[in-house]
Amino acid sequence: MKSIKILVLLLFVCIGCKAQEVPTTFSQAALEDTFTTLDGQEISFQQILTKYQGKTILIDVWASWCKDCLQGLPKVKSLQEQEKNVVYLFLSLDRSIESWKFALEKYGIAGEHYYMQSGRKGDFGSFANLDWIPRYMVVSPEGAISLFRAVKADDPMIIEALK
Repeated sequence: MKSIKILVLLLFVCIGCKAQEVPTTFSQAALEDTFTTLDGQEISFQQILTKYQGKTILIDVWASWCKDCLQGLPKVKSLQEQEKNVVYLFLSLDRSIESWKFALEKYGIAGEHYYMQSGRKGDFGSFANLDWIPRYMVVSPEGAISLFRAVKADDPMIIEALK
């Protein structure tokens, strides 16, 4: 009986490990997802990444209605002061372009800004499994995802991935 319990436990552990595999590259669908620039142009996620090729990128998926996102902003601003060579890429899940732009001005958020037209259930959001925001990801200068998931701006994994 004890050996059966151990086998069942090991089976769950193995299944859990498989479920927690994290991607190191973006899916083709995520790369093709369309975002809106501050000046109203459409741009694919692939084009956004290409713009910052060769640089470390911190992606911050956020929204102005998200209390946790707003509480994390001072920590992100602190990161910006500490890690000046990083590109800070903010992807907004705001309900409208107007509220997104208003929040950028109101909170003085410096960085590169794009509006997620497809929302959290679009191709990028589905790839990233956006079940919570804020959501932080780090992309290496080589274009690999070096950190797939962090939900707090002061997560030590972010600092490690940015180095």
